[in-house]
Amino acid sequence: MNLYAIKAIYLFEMARTWRTLMQSIASPVLSTSLYFIVFGSAIGSRMADIDGVSYGAFIVPGLIMLSILTESISNASFGIYMPKFSGTIYEILSAPISALETVIGYVGAAATKSVIIGTIILVTARLFVDFSIAHPVWMVAFLVLTSVTFSLFGFIIGIWADSFQKLQVVPLMVVTPLAFLGGSFYSITMLPPFWQTVALFNPVVYLVSGFRWSFFGVADVDVGISLGMTLVFMLICLSVVGWIFRTGYRIKA
Repeated sequence: MNLYAIKAIYLFEMARTWRTLMQSIASPVLSTSLYFIVFGSAIGSRMADIDGVSYGAFIVPGLIMLSILTESISNASFGIYMPKFSGTIYEILSAPISALETVIGYVGAAATKSVIIGTIILVTARLFVDFSIAHPVWMVAFLVLTSVTFSLFGFIIGIWADSFQKLQVVPLMVVTPLAFLGGSFYSITMLPPFWQTVALFNPVVYLVSGFRWSFFGVADVDVGISLGMTLVFMLICLSVVGWIFRTGYRIKA
């Protein structure tokens, strides 16, 4: 394992974050804070409790997960797309660095950024609503696992994209709608039976449900199923990344 190579890629990507602090950290935190103000403080005070949890506190895990999904994909996809765009990807391919080391460097940096953002949002949320974390260890586990999984997904998008416009297509047109319809602002048990069944085909439902369980001990889906679905999606992403490096898809061409 070439630890120096991993460290070099990781530190380079993290340095880019600190150079663009307003865009990388401050912007998503500010956007999420506005959700807390509007939905948590203003509207939440007029909403009934959900499963014994105040509405303002209920949406905290969903909003954190919403930010984690979008930021993980954005950071990882942009991180690998820029070397392709500038041509420096060939320096990485010609260096004594394996595919695994490359992925660890880029995905590790993207996941770290997402965990930092999620942590800051969690602390910021306490300024607007009062809540407690029933299972802190599982909360951290879901936070890290989701960050890594969707950073892998973002890495795939960065390899696939051949323009800056394509980098935004999947996060804006697919992931964000799925996150909003995945129970970020409500429990799927509030839906009619037919739409509850339809919602179960949304993979984000399992992420939000498992993460919310770690806070309040309540979930729309069994926590074991939520964890299993997240691991399955991560394995699928790892398989796709492995195939990309074996075939050189949009890397060597």
